[in-house]
Amino acid sequence: MAALKLVIFDCDGVMFDSKHANRVYYNHMLEHFGHPPMDAAELDYVHMHHVMDSVRHIFRNYPEDLAAADAYRQGLDYTPYLRHMIMEPDLPQFLDFLRPQRKTAISTNRTSTMAPVLAMFRLTEFFDKVVTAFDVENPKPHPEALHQILAHCQCRVEESIYIGDSQVDREHTAAIGMRLIAFKNRDLPAEYHASSFMEIARLPLFG
Repeated sequence: MAALKLVIFDCDGVMFDSKHANRVYYNHMLEHFGHPPMDAAELDYVHMHHVMDSVRHIFRNYPEDLAAADAYRQGLDYTPYLRHMIMEPDLPQFLDFLRPQRKTAISTNRTSTMAPVLAMFRLTEFFDKVVTAFDVENPKPHPEALHQILAHCQCRVEESIYIGDSQVDREHTAAIGMRLIAFKNRDLPAEYHASSFMEIARLPLFG
């Protein structure tokens, strides 16, 4: 097996517990237009998809408000919602463990909020490449972002691994045959499963 040279992260549900931030953000949009908050299935959806698809989904029953909601979203400052995001406590330790021997990257369906998140938590310098839904024509689960990262980092699929938590991530990696570490999701089909980053550090592939 080829030596591991590149570790790629999902953001939401992996680097950060951002479910509460997503709940507050999208429920605010619904409330602004006089609609009830999301149900559990809608919260799960917005947790895995980029903001444009998420707005379309939660406003699917209110088509008359969709255009206005999208315009409102574009003018809505996400910064106040960052305080609701919780970084995995051992993420900095794991990044120190990985670097500089291995390259690190992010493939996420976040859009313009990714850079502020990294800056707020002082993580920007730890990643060689960050690809968001704004940086591709085809967001996850399409593998376009992974192709961008592999080209930038000059690594092959077999030298790389992705850390994700959802079926979207499984489809994302399976499309090009990349190995997946399922993070805090034992039910997700994956080559490896882990419930913390330092548990990942103890996997045989880092031997």
